Amino acid sequence: MKNTERLKTHEDSVKLFHNKFLDNLTKTHSAIPITLFILYAAGLIIYTKRYTDLGNWEIVGLFFAGLLAFTFVEYWMHRKLYHIPVTTERRKRLQFIMHGAHHDAPKDKDRLAMPPVLSILIGTVLLFLFKLVLGQYTFSFLAGFLVGYAGYLFVHYIVHIFRPPNNIFKALWTNHAIHHYQDDTAMFGVSSPLWDYVYRTLPKKKTAKKQVEVKV
Repeated sequence: MKNTERLKTHEDSVKLFHNKFLDNLTKTHSAIPITLFILYAAGLIIYTKRYTDLGNWEIVGLFFAGLLAFTFVEYWMHRKLYHIPVTTERRKRLQFIMHGAHHDAPKDKDRLAMPPVLSILIGTVLLFLFKLVLGQYTFSFLAGFLVGYAGYLFVHYIVHIFRPPNNIFKALWTNHAIHHYQDDTAMFGVSSPLWDYVYRTLPKKKTAKKQVEVKV
């Protein structure tokens, strides 16, 4: 990404908790969970090769199935969980902690990913849940799922912190800028717009891309 340059602007962080210790626990640099998930996925692939009788093509197929499954989960979690209707004060508070704070300060680089402890916990819970359903197919599938999550975190970080590059990845910046600055009922896919096309959550009106990109 040769044309990518760091943005000079940076928005103030939004506090999630009044307690300083608790508030600091909600912060992390995206590189930490990205590294953890890549290592976790690598361990799962190694385990699959050593302790299951799956062939290489089966492992590859399951890996990419997990990758695709993540984009589906990413889309629906963003659409239905992170943007839940704030019909009560409790829901309003929950939505703010989960995602509202990010919309208030989208360039806060310390809150573009879940904290490491929570990330590892979620990865472990998924391992046990998938194991109940998929058996020995779990490890390759989950490896793809976690790499998908790491990819999402990487894309989410760079689209908020860096300027759009002049290449094919520029569309990811534009799509996420539309969600943040124009229409938060559209473009829920961050790492991929696939499910926005499938479920027709594209922007209702075509907006001049240059106007949107200025804010990315």
